[in-house]
Amino acid sequence: MVKIRAFKAIRPSSDVVNDVASLPYDVLNTEEARELGDANPLSFLHIDKAEIDLAKDVSPYDASVYGQASANLTAFQDKEWLTKDATPKLYLYQLVMNGRPQTGLVTCTAIDDYVSGAIKKHELTREEKELDRIRHVDVTDANTSPIFLTYRSNAAVNEVVDAWIGSHDPVYDFDSFHDVTHRIWTVDDADVVNKLTEAFEEIPALYIADGHHRTESAVKVGLKRREEFPDAGANAEFNFFLSVLFPQDQLEILDYNRVVDVPIAPDFLEQIALKFDVEKVGKEAYKPAIPNTFGMYLDGAWYGLKVKPEFAGGDVIASLDVSILADQVLEPLFGIKDIRRDDRINFVGGIRGLAELAKLVDAGKYTVAFSMYPPTMDNLLDVADAGAIMPPKSTWFEPKLLSGLFVHDLESK
Repeated sequence: MVKIRAFKAIRPSSDVVNDVASLPYDVLNTEEARELGDANPLSFLHIDKAEIDLAKDVSPYDASVYGQASANLTAFQDKEWLTKDATPKLYLYQLVMNGRPQTGLVTCTAIDDYVSGAIKKHELTREEKELDRIRHVDVTDANTSPIFLTYRSNAAVNEVVDAWIGSHDPVYDFDSFHDVTHRIWTVDDADVVNKLTEAFEEIPALYIADGHHRTESAVKVGLKRREEFPDAGANAEFNFFLSVLFPQDQLEILDYNRVVDVPIAPDFLEQIALKFDVEKVGKEAYKPAIPNTFGMYLDGAWYGLKVKPEFAGGDVIASLDVSILADQVLEPLFGIKDIRRDDRINFVGGIRGLAELAKLVDAGKYTVAFSMYPPTMDNLLDVADAGAIMPPKSTWFEPKLLSGLFVHDLESK
């Protein structure tokens, strides 16, 4: 059983929505965000990455950045680029990429469900990233970016969502980054809100697809507010955080590829062949089509690798392709034990294509690249259900949820 509830979203007016909406803060570095922000004063990046409005020598983690974010959020509302809805609502958010739609429910979920384990995680967080978002939520008194959650598809929810979309016009309908179409409907009928709320009471768990740092931060600020306002009651806004809930069968995980900068031993291919069947492909990029296969780009050529059965791993974590690569190649051959912190390895989202891997190696920035077969949604849910943790950088979701379409006011300042 999970709890959802309607909320009064702070959101853009329809005439500026395409200007306000931005890519998530964590897929852009400060320089990229500054360039976009300089060209567009309405960009939500002025709130989510407010360092772009300060001097270049100011650390993105300086206290002034969070104060600037809060001031910008207020300014956006003063200018009516963002307006808070007068009554609580639910919202439907549909993204269409390459003709494939996915439709999520925009709502608030309960921090108690995360604490109890009803909202399940599959990744660890890094303290410095978590602290950044804690400060951001705390100072702005808002969840400014949604957390991307999923659940096992539910017929009752699907029926209500499909009926609403089929009988109502979206309040927003626009194309944005990477030619993705974004459509949003407001759900303001109390009976329909109740139907959805009751349907989710029958759903045993939600799963974090993307946004582990945002979740930890939202929960920790909510718990902090409970200490600050002990008489506020269970319905206080800070007991809930902004989420978008998608059925698992509408989602697709893309490959999250690896590039590595290490010396390559003269007998490296012979060492690889002890654990993998190796086929030299040549110049054509090798995209794995099935689990337990990998592409490798080395010295201007692509290779196909298929792990031998005795090295394929046995449990829910060890059998993941990202684990196989780490356990059979990265650690024993390159000495890379902690891919979260080792600066010899980097990660390239599948949206950038395999040509990007060859480009990085050919430019001399890395010595070898690996293309991955992505985990499935069932893999993700099984790992979370087992209480286990996926290796870092296992999943890359597309399309990305835009920021700036919804803000959840914690209403404690």
